Order: sequence, then structure tokens, then C-alpha cells
Amino acid sequence: MELTGTAAVVTGAASGLGAATSAALAAAGATVFGIDLPGAIQAAPAVAGITYLPADVTEPDQVRAAVDVARANGTPLRTLVNCAGIGNAARILGRSGVHDLDLFARVVKINLIGSFNVLALAAEAIAATEPDADGQRGVIVNTASVAAFDGQIGQVAYAASKGGIAAMTLPAARDLAQYGIRVCTIAPGIVDTPMLSTVSEEFRAALASGIPFPKRLGRPDEYAQLVLMLVAHDYLNGEVIRMDGALRMAPK
Repeated sequence: MELTGTAAVVTGAASGLGAATSAALAAAGATVFGIDLPGAIQAAPAVAGITYLPADVTEPDQVRAAVDVARANGTPLRTLVNCAGIGNAARILGRSGVHDLDLFARVVKINLIGSFNVLALAAEAIAATEPDADGQRGVIVNTASVAAFDGQIGQVAYAASKGGIAAMTLPAARDLAQYGIRVCTIAPGIVDTPMLSTVSEEFRAALASGIPFPKRLGRPDEYAQLVLMLVAHDYLNGEVIRMDGALRMAPK
């Protein structure tokens, strides 16, 4: 699918994977609308081709308003990339007691329900566009994690949320096939995003040492590159792709 002359929506667009993806889509010719929380947008750098829209991915009215802006820009909305998410950690039984149920629900709500909310509302807008010569209307890329398959100690909420994203990939692709919309998911391993900005170099080196090859942390631009590949490859659909350097996470 061609990106030039089309619109794209990216969630979590102000930093990390979302920022790299927004920049890559804009460089490839798309008009990008980046969704993030207002505070995150205030700290985001201005990038040509990217318009930031404040919205909470768990709020349908806010997401619909943002999608409406994207669909009204004069070019067909063809791409959605869901990058928004959080990664809180807690054990089921920890020193402070039983895993907080509100925390579990919050992680699932933002990561899984938020992704589905944006997916559904963006799909509605994409389905209303005219198809291209091959019957395609668009591509949706969600973000899971290797934790969906190799969840570590303390990752029960995070793994559950990302496992849900992985599990909904195929049925979402099947649901949306009649509209010419493909759905794929990327499951990153350990990527050097702002979530790791507070850890020491020694800890980062320890993380990298466990990755078979390349023996380093992943980069956000590599995630963005994979997004562009998924958009361009018209026969990839309903697939979850690990981007992890052959890493399989140990229990802890």
C-alpha cells in the first residue's frame, strides 16, 4: 500500500516507538496525526508532517474527535499504528500484599482496551474511504510485546494486556477483511525507549547481554522501519511479528 497522499494516525506519538513511527510515516509521504496525552504533546518536538492531537485512548469521544480530524484533512485515512501503553510491574503476591486490582485493570484498560478502542474507531473511518486499485483501504498495526509470550515475574498485568493484543490480531484481521483493511501486530523485545532512560548503563548492558543477536537493545527507528514494511507488504495480514533479536525472556 502506498503512503504518499494518505493520512495516518499514531497513538503514543509524542515519544518512543510512537514518535519514531510518526516521523517515519511522515518522511514516507503520509500526513500524520499523532495522538497522545496533553502533557506528552507539550514536550514533543515539532516535526514537519505531524499534527499532534490530545486524546486519551481509553475515551471513545476523544478518540473519535481525533479520528474525525484525521479523516477531514483531505486525504484518505489509510494507516493506524497503536503505540500507546504503560508497563507497571507488580507480583500477584508481593511484600505489600495482593496485586492491586485497580492497577491490573488500569494496565489492561490502557494497553488492551485502549488499543481496541482506537482500532475500532479508526477502522470505521478507514472503511468509509474509496479502495485503491487492489481493493485495499488500509492497514492497522498494533503493539504487543514479547511479554505476551514470555511474561516475567511481576508482569502479570502487562503480559495479560499484551497477550490480549496478540490474540485479537487474527480475529480483527478476519473481521475487517471485507473492508480491505489488514491488521498486524509487532511484539517488540527490549527497545531503548524513554521507559529505560532512568536505568544505569550497567543495567542496560545486562539487558543487552541476554539478547542472542544483535547483542544490543532494539531501537525505536527499527520498530518504525518494520511498520513501513508491514504497510508496504500487501500479503501480510493477521500476523504477530516478534522484533527481539531472538530473545526469549527468562522468568526474571
